Amino acid sequence: MKNIELLVLDMAGTTIDEDNVVYKTLMQTVNDSGYKVSLEKVLSSCAGKEKFEAIGDLLKEIGGNEKHTQSIFEKFSEKLKSAYENLNVKPINGVEDFLLNTRAKNKKIVLNTGYTSAIAIQLLEKLGWKENLHYDALITADDVSESRPNPEMIHLAMKKFNIHDPQHVLKAGDSVIDIEEGKNAGCGITIGVLSGAQKKYELVQAHPDYIFNTISEAGKIL
Repeated sequence: MKNIELLVLDMAGTTIDEDNVVYKTLMQTVNDSGYKVSLEKVLSSCAGKEKFEAIGDLLKEIGGNEKHTQSIFEKFSEKLKSAYENLNVKPINGVEDFLLNTRAKNKKIVLNTGYTSAIAIQLLEKLGWKENLHYDALITADDVSESRPNPEMIHLAMKKFNIHDPQHVLKAGDSVIDIEEGKNAGCGITIGVLSGAQKKYELVQAHPDYIFNTISEAGKIL
């Protein structure tokens, strides 16, 4: 069993249940801009990515005009802020106890996300999660120059807590991008979870060490 000192956990779909509102909002915004994409396509193409990049990639895949990326992103950001204000956000089942129990074992927890800091903080405030109680640090797309699957967020998390060997790091998320991020960082354990955006047949393609229904199941390997 690896000695895990740091857990880097994705937010929406991994620790937080927000009913895929980000991808539903992204789909609606793209379709309002004259395209026709399904939620399944958006989940497959965009899950885990920084959202500006995700929109550009999606437009490229569907043969859209990539010049529309900026305007769609701006509209999406406004719609999402409004959607989150009205959304009943809750922890994924068992996750809050998992966070508290894991920190009680002197392991650090970093939440990381392709969201902006403003949206991530909005989510955490809705949940009532506190730094140094539920988690040790938050790292968002705003904190790095390269988005996932580049491992820059994990490297920043390691630096914050003076961890030099990525074999002591666990990375978990609900998308292939999360798993690739962990692999690219050389993490000792990578975990895919089925509580969010992507299905098992998609996550398997990234070859995670484990696939769990929820991240709370990781308690048995720590």
